Amino acid sequence: MRAYIPAYDLRVPGSLSEALALLVREPGIWQPFAGGTDLMVLLEAGKLPHKRFLSVAKLDDLRGIEVTADFVILGALTTYTEIKNHPVLQAEYPLLCTAARETGSIATQNRGTLGGNIVNASPAADSPPALLVYDGEIELVSVRGARWPPYHGFHTGYKKMQIASDELLRAIRLPRRAKPWRQYYRKVGTRKAQAISKVCFAGAALMDGGTIRDVRIALGSVAPIVLRAVKTEGAMRGRSVTPAVIAAAEETLAREIAPIDDIRSTARYRLRVAQNLLNEFLSQLAK
Repeated sequence: MRAYIPAYDLRVPGSLSEALALLVREPGIWQPFAGGTDLMVLLEAGKLPHKRFLSVAKLDDLRGIEVTADFVILGALTTYTEIKNHPVLQAEYPLLCTAARETGSIATQNRGTLGGNIVNASPAADSPPALLVYDGEIELVSVRGARWPPYHGFHTGYKKMQIASDELLRAIRLPRRAKPWRQYYRKVGTRKAQAISKVCFAGAALMDGGTIRDVRIALGSVAPIVLRAVKTEGAMRGRSVTPAVIAAAEETLAREIAPIDDIRSTARYRLRVAQNLLNEFLSQLAK
């Protein structure tokens, strides 16, 4: 069954201030969207429940990649293609570039946006694990002003976020790290391309000889939200990479994640794969 197009309303504001004014004037009525790569699938299938949409795709205030001495700031409308082709992101944030290359088809990469991937709030999204590993922050704007909460903690449950009905995601800010971190990204799906992940793993570690001085681990598709594995990080931080430490980290991860059985995979498979990816990450650090 296809959707009945006249049943939907669309507004295209000419400026960010116009968009924010509409959101505060009619809170909860207008759903913002940008590339629409997920919305169009639901629309075509006749399964798009919300009826009133606000297109932010033409707002220049949400575009651009800015590089400063301390941060790289990506506008919410930054596409996956722009991410994977940017030289600073390639050099300093390879996990995010890999996630961008593995997101959907070329058409999706050209149209889909980083901000959309965040506010769509899918636990199977490809770029959020990388953003968690990089200690990303997000800028939320409204007529009341702007705020910069950490991305870690933004998602509170399945399709639930700490964003008010009158706020828009304007940008994502990534701190630049002076010291080199060892980095690892792996997406496991039914196919090697154009597949929703069964498990997505991103990890980075700052090594001091054979000791893990600091570490970040994030996973997708193993919990109701994209998960930062803080307890697993704690089991590794300050320790040398040994078989005993790897085993302890795998056990901690098993207690920290909450995979489920669904149409794409089973909880047992996701748990085993997540532990295997952690093992591979740590084994590479040992080398």
